[in-house]
Amino acid sequence: MRSPSFTCNFLFFFSHSDQILSITPKTQEQVDILKNVSTQYETALWQPVSPHYIKEETQVTSKHSLNIVLSSSQVNNLCPHVYFRVLLANANELIEMQTRNDSTDPRSSATFYERYHSLEDIYYWINRTAHDNPSTVKVILVGSSYEKRPLYALKLSFNDRPNKKAMWTDCGIHAREWISPAFCLWFVHYSLSFYKQNQDITDILDNMDVYVLPVMNPDGYKYTWTSNRMWRKNRSISKTTSCIGADLNRNFDANWCTEGASHNPCTEIYCGAFPESEPESQAVADFLRRHKDTVQLYLSIHSYSQMLLFPYSCSLEEAENHSDLLEMAEEAAQKIRRYYRNIYRYGAGAKTIYLAPGGSDDWAYNLGIKYSFTFELQDRGRYGFLLPPSHISGACNEALIAVKTIALKVIEKTQVPTGPPPTV
Repeated sequence: MRSPSFTCNFLFFFSHSDQILSITPKTQEQVDILKNVSTQYETALWQPVSPHYIKEETQVTSKHSLNIVLSSSQVNNLCPHVYFRVLLANANELIEMQTRNDSTDPRSSATFYERYHSLEDIYYWINRTAHDNPSTVKVILVGSSYEKRPLYALKLSFNDRPNKKAMWTDCGIHAREWISPAFCLWFVHYSLSFYKQNQDITDILDNMDVYVLPVMNPDGYKYTWTSNRMWRKNRSISKTTSCIGADLNRNFDANWCTEGASHNPCTEIYCGAFPESEPESQAVADFLRRHKDTVQLYLSIHSYSQMLLFPYSCSLEEAENHSDLLEMAEEAAQKIRRYYRNIYRYGAGAKTIYLAPGGSDDWAYNLGIKYSFTFELQDRGRYGFLLPPSHISGACNEALIAVKTIALKVIEKTQVPTGPPPTV
């Protein structure tokens, strides 16, 4: 059988066992069948996130995959000539393993940062981290979610140098991407533990304050722990339909709701009623507007597919400083490959994957934060959103080296570094 150039991954829920199946459409007829199936049945889409992106294999790259909730008998009935294979035989076991924690206290176990944590655990961690580091960590209430949960960001500041610049990192904008909040916790812990021990993180923290929002979508994240592990959007209620939630990464005012987003509240890429209609995206946008003169680097952490992306995703146009952004992403990807033997694609979002308007990185760039990136962490589809806890360390170390590489480049290009005086 000829090796396909495009794979669609479908998530199947059975009463006794869940399976991740990989399905390959090879003709336009099969593409149409899969599009119809994914709109007629309750679905849990992975990659691509919308049926809109499913195309004939000659038009779609091998990096894209799709997951949907069906039984294998339904697949055979609907798509009798579509080739598929089992990727994961029992997804439920992975989900149970991800939610099994022995302790909520970060000081009680060396493996705290190598596990996934509930929203309640993360709130506890935020307060405990600030309490244990009163001179360097401050908790900032950025805003509240639709269901009135707090949006807490941590500010890491190691000196009071005048005119000090900053970087912003948000995680968990899409609820099911659990490795994303795990990285935010990992990054804060690493920063506090290795300041004055690792030269790169020391240089970054000497020259920049660091804002970290561990969970931008707390309602959705909570829902993935209690009801639906594959939930993506927030949990806002529509005034026109019973469908719940908007895609927060389609809700920013950057070519809002053009090609690559949807006005239909029942889709996974629903852009919301208007730009910043969702309290979560509005809260982040308001904070960044207030700090646009100091924040020089914007990072948004996602999964999966192993990519380092930068503006634009909302347009095929090149960003004004495209060459700088490309240079930074390329160097970060090269370091990941050199030190961890893992491959990350990099480039402008729209040209690297597809058009995705209303994204936070494009909006931040247009606000004036000219170094703006979206990271897609591990993996490339083997586990997808169900990345096992045993992979957290590797995924976070890869993201960490990318953050350090890019942050140091931003400091180099925009300011005179503060450090120890040169030895004579």
